[in-house]
Amino acid sequence: MHRRIIVPGALGAASLMLAIPASAAAHSPGAPGIGDPYYPAYGNGGYDVSHYDLRLKYQPATDRLEGTATILARTTEDLSRFNLDFLLDVGEVRVNGAKASFTTSGEQELEITPKKPLDKGSPLTVVVRYSGVPSSKQAFGFTSWHRTPDGGIAANEPEAAAWWFPSNDHPLDKATYDVSVQVPDGTQAISNGTLQSTSSRLGWTRWNWRSDQPQATYLATLAVGRFDLTTGTTEGGIPVVNAYSRDLGANDGAARASVERTGEVADWLSEYFGPYPFNALGGYVPNTTTGYALETQTRPFYSPRQFANGSNVSVVVHELAHQWYGDLVSVRGWKDIWINEGFARYAQWLWSEHEGEGTAQELADYTYASHPADDAFWTVKPGDPGPENQFDGAVYDRGALAVQVLRNEIGDDAFFTVLKGWPAKYAHGNASVADFQRYAEEVSGKPLAALFDTWLFQPSKPDAPAEGARSLSKAPAAPVQPRSWRKIAATNDVHAH
Repeated sequence: MHRRIIVPGALGAASLMLAIPASAAAHSPGAPGIGDPYYPAYGNGGYDVSHYDLRLKYQPATDRLEGTATILARTTEDLSRFNLDFLLDVGEVRVNGAKASFTTSGEQELEITPKKPLDKGSPLTVVVRYSGVPSSKQAFGFTSWHRTPDGGIAANEPEAAAWWFPSNDHPLDKATYDVSVQVPDGTQAISNGTLQSTSSRLGWTRWNWRSDQPQATYLATLAVGRFDLTTGTTEGGIPVVNAYSRDLGANDGAARASVERTGEVADWLSEYFGPYPFNALGGYVPNTTTGYALETQTRPFYSPRQFANGSNVSVVVHELAHQWYGDLVSVRGWKDIWINEGFARYAQWLWSEHEGEGTAQELADYTYASHPADDAFWTVKPGDPGPENQFDGAVYDRGALAVQVLRNEIGDDAFFTVLKGWPAKYAHGNASVADFQRYAEEVSGKPLAALFDTWLFQPSKPDAPAEGARSLSKAPAAPVQPRSWRKIAATNDVHAH
């Protein structure tokens, strides 16, 4: 207990202080960034979002989007104002039912000042009415909105949300979603989660999607166009909805032959990573010219270019592996990208083993031998690559190589326990490379600091383990290229955004 003593001479001053409203002194603006050193302007401080309700209308012919976003949150500090990340034109903002003033700043900041200051721990309902042409907007010199011949697509990493809904745009603030989109009859609107319903009236069809498990903002997606939808279920009973643009041309067959195996791949991955973590599954392939794929939660985005040389189930394996490593457990900061990409690439190595096209060890040996010591490949540090190298090929390949070295060090029993236990330990949350190291040490009972430092943080080629250590042989003969190598290499640009 703390007892406050006021001496008589101080009573006048104390009375004067008490006359000043506490809100005038205690409340301050929320930070315009969540604190990620890679992307200082991404996300915001002062509140935590629990749910986004997005009610949208989109006209493919003009790329015009109109929307009302209702954001449910709770303040984490005393706020005089707060920011959302957003690019479209705002017509009105209400905070807890009352009109709020707003302005814009920086590249993507929507600054909102409520009529009354907000106390820490208060429930917060923000309604934003907006409209605009997403393809006309840029931030930091680029756009994350992809115009297609029959509509538009929101899919990118580390950002895409600001082009279609206001948000706290960083993986640290996950939320659930309801996305309702009105489009002209004959056009489809694809999003995450389960399709709750569709209804048509006066030439327009409304598509209602729900994601009822926490989801990072960059993993939310919207795709509007003319799609062919297929449905099914996995052996485990998860509903699958896939969508293919009706204008994929020569890539159509290969895309379907790959993405239609989504349920099979998810069931197979669950043997390594634990039960599939969400209640919906699928993928979509729009008619876009971009070349990458993305693990948008429950429904990955694939570029047609991924299937230009034929079917490629390996890229489906990569994006579905992210449902555990990246979506269920997300990065604490963007420097922790190795936990996403190293393990998604390693899943491709395991699939190669499953298909009899080269073991994970053979792929590791070939990767190691393919890059001489003076190759720039080794200067990229997967454990903290920097924003300029966040999606460099070395984060994927050197990242997967580090996973195999870890496997060899701790043995298969501990390794596969880690592989399955990690998503369960941090389910629906965020974690760092340091967290992963501690968890692997806890499970294996081995000190791993030197291994992690050597393979993830040193900008040089590590020495190969001693001869006979079942890893990265020093034998002079170059390893034979595994049969799956070219297929896996074809996915090297999956995140070359």
